Parts: sequence; structure tokens; C-alpha cells
Amino acid sequence: MDNSLLVSLSQQLAAYRAMDVIANNLANVSTPGFKRESAKFEEYVTQMRPSETQKGPQSISFVKDAGVMRDTGQGEITQTGATYDLAIAGQGFFQVQTPQGMRYTRDGHFSLDANGNLATSQGYQVQGDGGTITITPNDGDIDIARDGSISSVVNGIGNQLGKLKVVAFDDPAAMTKEGANLYSTTQTPNTPATVAVTQRALEGSNVQPVVEISHMIEVMRAYEATSNLSQSQETMMRQAIDKLGSTPS
Repeated sequence: MDNSLLVSLSQQLAAYRAMDVIANNLANVSTPGFKRESAKFEEYVTQMRPSETQKGPQSISFVKDAGVMRDTGQGEITQTGATYDLAIAGQGFFQVQTPQGMRYTRDGHFSLDANGNLATSQGYQVQGDGGTITITPNDGDIDIARDGSISSVVNGIGNQLGKLKVVAFDDPAAMTKEGANLYSTTQTPNTPATVAVTQRALEGSNVQPVVEISHMIEVMRAYEATSNLSQSQETMMRQAIDKLGSTPS
């Protein structure tokens, strides 16, 4: 295959990857605590054999997929009125227990499962400093303080039920996505300097639809330009072959 076609193919694959990331961002505009991502690419330079009209090895530049970068910026916090909806302002993740081990999330859309355990939408138990947090119907009105402390008031008497385990990491952008808005990491969790939990509220996605659509248009234009270049190259090759075929032997 001609070198120019190989270069064009690498650029088209990069555009396809970028479009896939943008589409995922737009699909999660309404997902609580979702963090937008952007495709990251690198230039890969290699030496190729020269064509008949060239001398010496030729440097060819390809586009290499280098993964994605995550924007860990704060999403807008919106009041919901639901008792177990929780939002974190600033650093930190809620810690939840899953069958695969401990996972972390910014999605605070919690509820009580059949056993009265505070759980995620997928049924994973939210962890407190002492493990699973259990709330019974007899606990009365539930109040969750900004430091994550959970208390109830029964007959005018306050009771401490537990405290949410909110953890932070040195490099949150390096955490691995696990699906269901959960992350895993090999980093050691630490306690944030300050914990700011808001009850009856959710942190929204930090995706800006207008910005994503703008990026999508840029990627589409780049793909079209590369595609047109490939088509032009193929047309030139066909014309050259036709001329060679019609040349008298």
C-alpha cells in the first residue's frame, strides 16, 4: 500500500476514535458525577523504503492513539430533595463495595436496599468509616452533615448512625473506569483535607454539550479532508494504471 494511504488511514482511525469519545461524553451529559474525556494522540515517526523516485529511507509520520485524558473538574451541584442524594464539592470519592472489590464514584444517587443498606443504583453498598451503612425505618429523619456524618432524630433525640467514607487520591485522572460510573485504582486512598458533602443534591456531569458538538464538527471536517485526500490518491493511481494499460507494448 502507498505510504500516503497508510498515513491517511492512521488519521481516519484517529478521527474515528475521537468521535467515539465525544459521543460517549454527549451520551453522559445527564449522568451524575460523570467526568468528560478527550482523546489523546501522539505522532509516530518511522522510516520507510524509498520509492523509485526517492533516495534513502523516508521519514513517515503516523497518528498513534495514546488513550484518553479525563477532565476531573467540578460539575454543577443541583438540589433534588431526595434524602439519600449526595454530592461532593471539591476533592473526594464515595467508596462502595462491589463483587470485584472496592470501587469509587462521584455519583451520589443512593437509596436504601431491601436490607436497609445505603446503596448505589446498581445495588452496591456504600461504605462508611465502620463498613456498610444501615438505616432502619425506626431511625426517623435522616440528616447528613457536610463532613459525611449521618445522624437521625427520634422523639427529639439525636443519634449518630455512622459517617460516610469519602476518600481522595493523588492522581484522580489516572483512575481506571469500570463502568456504571465507578472507578478502580491501585493508588492508596487518603482522607481529603476538607470534606464537603451536600445532602439532597447531586453533582452533574461536567460535559458542556456546545463544546462537544464544536469538537465533533472539527473532527468531522478533519475526517472528510483526509478521506478526500485518500480518494484523490486512489484516483491518480487508477489513472496511472489505465495509462499503462493502454500504452502499446
